[in-house]
Formats: sequence, C-alpha cells, structure tokens
Amino acid sequence: MSEVFDLAIVGSGPAGLTAYLYAARARLKVVLLERLSPGGQVLITDFVENYPGFPEGIAGWELIDRFVAQVKKLGFEPLREEVTKIEDLGQYKKLHLAGGKELLAKTVIIATGARPNTLNVPGEKELTGRGVSYCATCDGPFFRDQVVAVVGGGNTAVQEAIFLTRFAKKVFLIHRRDELRAQKILQERALSNEKIHPIWNTVVEEILGDEKVKALKLKNHKTGEVSELPVDGVFIFIGTSPQSEFVKDLLECDERGFIITDAEMRTNVPGIFAAGDVRAKACRQIITACGDGATAAFMAEHYLAEL
Repeated sequence: MSEVFDLAIVGSGPAGLTAYLYAARARLKVVLLERLSPGGQVLITDFVENYPGFPEGIAGWELIDRFVAQVKKLGFEPLREEVTKIEDLGQYKKLHLAGGKELLAKTVIIATGARPNTLNVPGEKELTGRGVSYCATCDGPFFRDQVVAVVGGGNTAVQEAIFLTRFAKKVFLIHRRDELRAQKILQERALSNEKIHPIWNTVVEEILGDEKVKALKLKNHKTGEVSELPVDGVFIFIGTSPQSEFVKDLLECDERGFIITDAEMRTNVPGIFAAGDVRAKACRQIITACGDGATAAFMAEHYLAEL
C-alpha cells in the first residue's frame, strides 16, 4: 500500500479511544481498527461508579458515548477491520487484515482488551445463549421473575449479581472461596440484598439442561458434597483472558497471554506499544486503561520524532 500511517491503533475500548484522542491532538496521521463497535467491555457494564467526574455514577454505554463524541470532534472514523497478524519490518509495521488487505504504519498500539473466561465444564458451550450468559446487561431482562446463578466473587460478578436483582426473583452467588474478592462497598450491597443468596466454597461441575439451562451440578470442595441447584440461567464472571493471539509470535507475553510492557507501554518490539486490559498489569479498570492509552500515544509520538 502507498499510504503509510504514523500510528495504527488496534481496538477501541477506553485505552484505544484515549490513545486516538491524544494522537489526533498531536496531529499524527492515525487510524483506529475495530472489528466490532467502539467500547469494549464497558458496553456490557451496567453501571460505572468509580470513574472520576461522575459522582452519581454513569451507565457503561453512556460513558462510551461520551468518549466517542469527544474523539469524533477530531475526525474519528474507525476502520471496521479485524487485524489477524502484525509484522515488524523495522521502520514500518505491516498489519494483515481479515479480508486479505494490508496496512502500513510506523507505530502501533495494541488495545484489544480481554474476553470473559469460561468455566470449561460440560453443558457450558452447548447451552451458551440458552441460559448460559457472560453479560448480565445484555441478557438479564430475559430472566424476569426467574431464578439465576452468578459464578464468581470479584467486582464484576458482585456488581452484576446486584444488577440481576432488578429482574430475577432470586440470585445465587456461587464462589469457590469463603469470602468475596470484590470491593467492600459492593460486598456490603450484595450481602444485604434479600434477593442474593451466597453459596461459599463451591464450584460448578456441570451445567444441566437439554434445550435450556435447568440446573447446576455443584461441588463443595471443602466437604466434597455434590448437589444440584435448579436455576433458569447462569451468568459467569470469573475473570478475563487477553485478546492477544494475533501477536503472540511477535510480542513477549506472560504465561496467561497478557502483553508485557514497561512503564511507558513499550513492548519488546520498538515502535509497538500495548495499552489497557491486554497488557500485563495489576489493575484493570477503565481509568487505568485510559492512562495506558494516553501514555502509549505520547510515547508513540516521541518514537516518531526520533525516526
């Protein structure tokens, strides 16, 4: 291709959108590639209470709408393409796209985020979309006045369990430990909600049902007791895995596949940066993704100045 971009951003969650904002303001020739809609996991987050500037909280979709409105003022038009591979050609990086096209850029920011982990138990794959869900915001309304289970004990699991009480008549919160890992304020809300019933020290061994979810096969790993829990649906929130497969042969990653960077978002390949949930780090929040995106764009600008 004759056209060469200063910067290609892959992914349009908070990290990618913030990187675009900073790159566009720096007057870089920038392109953002996204195979779906802008927003990432924030789009399926019911309510955000810990993003500065919104003391009353804000719906996930509304926060992303504001992000997009801001970058549109700078000419934001995402390229609807999936990046399947990146090659390091030295001064240039070649991005291979799903349709067979190619794109050249002098620098790249990987901001592809992460996807929900699965339980990998019998019945999960077969019943996904028929009672098995990874998005309470998307599917919660389908379970009005029914009984559901939430698997997990972190912030997302607890927050989504609380959200599901708007629709379900009972929400079982299944956690493999004897206490939740979520922030204390979320724990307090959940455990004081009469619709939420915690089940401790327990794992799901199988999801039962033919055409739809009917029950869960549970095992208490302390007592060894196996039981069945009748439910109409199960929502799984047990962490995430990075969407980094397309660069695993190019960039250094940790044992879970998260891309390793330094504090300035630089990867092991000069000119390629990573930001947001796809990066190996301790805290994965919207605010830290934005910080990553700003830093990555700033460092890409400095890298270009030295070429």
